[in-house]
Amino acid sequence: MNALSRKKELEESRKEMTGLQQMQAFIDGGTPPPIAQTLEFDLFEISFGKAVFTGIPSEKHLNPLGTVHGGYAATLLDSALGCSIHTVLEPGERYTTVDLNIKYLRAMFPGMGKVTVTAEVVHKGRKIATAEGRLVGEDGKVYATGNTTCVIY
Repeated sequence: MNALSRKKELEESRKEMTGLQQMQAFIDGGTPPPIAQTLEFDLFEISFGKAVFTGIPSEKHLNPLGTVHGGYAATLLDSALGCSIHTVLEPGERYTTVDLNIKYLRAMFPGMGKVTVTAEVVHKGRKIATAEGRLVGEDGKVYATGNTTCVIY
C-alpha cells in the first residue's frame, strides 16, 4: 500500500475509531511507516495512554564522533510520545506536535543491544495533551528522556 492509500484509509478510520483502536489495528498488522523502516525501530506495545517502541542502534546510526546520532533517540522518543497521545484521541480528533524536548543523558553505541522507549500521557484536555518518555538500554540505564506538548483539533 502506498503512502497516499494509507493516508486515505487512516482518514476514513478516524471517523469511526478511537485513537487507541487505530493504533491497535496498526500493531495487529499495519505496515510500519517509512521512518521506522529507515531507522529500524518498531512499535512494540500499545495501550490507553501508553506506547512502547524498541530499536537496536547500529553503525547505520553513527554520527561523525562515532556515537549513535542524537536524532535516533529523538525520533524514537518523538514517535512513542506522539503515539501515546494518539491512543487517547476520540473518533475524529487529530493532533500535531507543538514542541519536543529531549535530554541526552549518556551516549549510545552500536552493539549496545536493544533500546526501549516507553512514553505515557501526562495530561489530555480539550485542546492540549502532554506526554513524557524514557529511552532505556538493555543494561537498565536511562540514555535519554523526553516530553512533548501536542495540540488537539
